[in-house]
Amino acid sequence: QVLLVESGGGLVQAGGSLRLSCAASGRAFSTYAVGWFRQAPGKEREFVAAISWRGGSTYYAASVKGRSTISGDNAKGTVDLQMNSLKPGDTAVYYCAAGRLFGSQDYGLGSKYDYWGQGTQVTVSS
Repeated sequence: QVLLVESGGGLVQAGGSLRLSCAASGRAFSTYAVGWFRQAPGKEREFVAAISWRGGSTYYAASVKGRSTISGDNAKGTVDLQMNSLKPGDTAVYYCAAGRLFGSQDYGLGSKYDYWGQGTQVTVSS
């Protein structure tokens, strides 16, 4: 069992930055890949970024690539998502998820993740 808790969301003006954090507890968390997803009102959940369990590989959605950086600290049990140059279109509830993934094609698929946090709201004003 893995418990995930997100933090760091809030209200920010367009062009600003936020750092989201996902804190994990539970056995063998360091062997899980971690992803960030988001869901805006009236829209489907979408992939944002992910990091492999060894931290050697990172993956980004085209919509955030170049503006976001995902990083992990196994010793602390955290995975952070640094988001810069935020746009109103980034407004959503952001969720972190953990799973044992085996192929690069799986990282963007929410169905491949086994554990989910409760989410943190990010609101970007224009």
